[in-house]
Amino acid sequence: MANRSMPACLQRDAGLSSSAEAKRAEPRANEKKCSWASYMTNSPTLIVMIGLPARGKTYMSKKLTRYLNWIGVPTKVFNLGVYRREAVRSYKSYDFFRHDNEEAMRIRKHCALVALQDVKTYFNEEGGQIADPVGEGTNRFSFVFDATNTTRERRDLILSFVKENAYKVFFVESVCDDPDVIAANILEVKVSSPDYPESHRERVMDDFLKRIECYKVTYQPLDPEDYDKDLSFIQVMNVGRRFLVNRVQDYIQSKIVYYLMNIHVHSHSIYLCRHGESDHNMQGRIGGDSELSPRGKQFAAALREFIEEHNLSDLKVWTSQLRRTIQTAEALGVPYEQWKILNEIDAGVCEEMTYDMIQSAFPEEFALRDQDKYHYRYPGGESYQDLVQRLEPVIMELERQGNVLVVCHQAVMRCLLAYFLDKSADDLPYLKCPLHTVLKLTPVAYGCKVELFYLNVEAVNTHRDRPLGKARMGPAPLLLRRNSYTPLSSHDQVKRPRLYSAGNRPWLPLVPSPSALHFPNTPEGALLQSQVSV
Repeated sequence: MANRSMPACLQRDAGLSSSAEAKRAEPRANEKKCSWASYMTNSPTLIVMIGLPARGKTYMSKKLTRYLNWIGVPTKVFNLGVYRREAVRSYKSYDFFRHDNEEAMRIRKHCALVALQDVKTYFNEEGGQIADPVGEGTNRFSFVFDATNTTRERRDLILSFVKENAYKVFFVESVCDDPDVIAANILEVKVSSPDYPESHRERVMDDFLKRIECYKVTYQPLDPEDYDKDLSFIQVMNVGRRFLVNRVQDYIQSKIVYYLMNIHVHSHSIYLCRHGESDHNMQGRIGGDSELSPRGKQFAAALREFIEEHNLSDLKVWTSQLRRTIQTAEALGVPYEQWKILNEIDAGVCEEMTYDMIQSAFPEEFALRDQDKYHYRYPGGESYQDLVQRLEPVIMELERQGNVLVVCHQAVMRCLLAYFLDKSADDLPYLKCPLHTVLKLTPVAYGCKVELFYLNVEAVNTHRDRPLGKARMGPAPLLLRRNSYTPLSSHDQVKRPRLYSAGNRPWLPLVPSPSALHFPNTPEGALLQSQVSV
């Protein structure tokens, strides 16, 4: 095929790596192994997708990106199909993907080089500006290179780029030989692809199957026994029926494997709601373990009718171990499970206080929380960031289960919603989760469908809007992270136990605060020993 002028998007980076384009990658068998010292512990990780078309690579890459961002690892997807569509404005047929189409092969290779250069630019110009707001030294970043990457030549090109820039690399190969899964993926996702505007379903199916055959001619799967035995990767067979994991080398890679082994492609819905209105809600108090108000009990009855009307007979119900969620679930007349990790965020010394009380007693703490609500940790309690880490097992189970109703709390529901709706850490603490409202989340191809059901029972509004002017436009400010032992200005601090409330006596006597302990006859510096029998 005759050479034509290079498309505009490729011209912008024609000189990006003349040496990389001129030299062909040599087989790794003749190459010295990459030294462990070639990258730092917190070097960025390039996650490289591998597999024939319609194998769920983009599905996995989008979900993986959402998960990594949610747990605090900044991640961005670079989809090679986007670069190809920019270079070739009008897709005509599968002929573009033939291995003997020289011009198309040249365009596709250059698109890969442009995408890799954008990965480097993103880290240098954007990733490098992301601060470590919690002071833990965990400035880890990752990038997902979403493409077929089906040949060793392409993968060796990527490995050369990674070595040159001192990045880490982890390969994710999706292998699928189930024709039903492949056909369903084509019809669900590819029919609506920009490659096929207003096309007939049968014609799309025919062209895409021929495109797959073009890739099969040159497809070289990962070889864990020989050629690729030193690489770090996971092979996902038939959308999670089987896995092969090779040389996992760090925290990020272990989290990738952990997540991919838990996601399952199946049709299900997740129902999220808060407990019915509680006595503390009516008083404006946070935390504690109060019971339902009369309107909260009305909501519990309405929730039972909702389940019956929607014929959710196979529904699993999960609650926290706090009374307001348990009382809500008790009214449903179905079995339910209690999860301690679904308990509301621990407000520490601020438990059972109103916001006015907190502002009056601890004005500095009140201001700090408004400054960075996601990372702020209550003295003796938790932050939203802590809560996300606590809720990770819940997310894994929700990915594996069928239909589930989670009866939880405002902060907990915000964290769960942020995962499914791909919300940032800055927006998470301000998501609106009103009382007496059920949210139905149904995972779809590349996202989540949300339906909202208000059950027509009035309740107080417990939402606090973001303080005016507090929306961050840049990196998070570097704040001193408060741990559970950082003292307050107050000399008399009592952390209230979580499993009882004002007016309800605890099962065990409270331990008095340090300032309440007086031992006038004890010499200063003496070691005090006491035994408590329970």
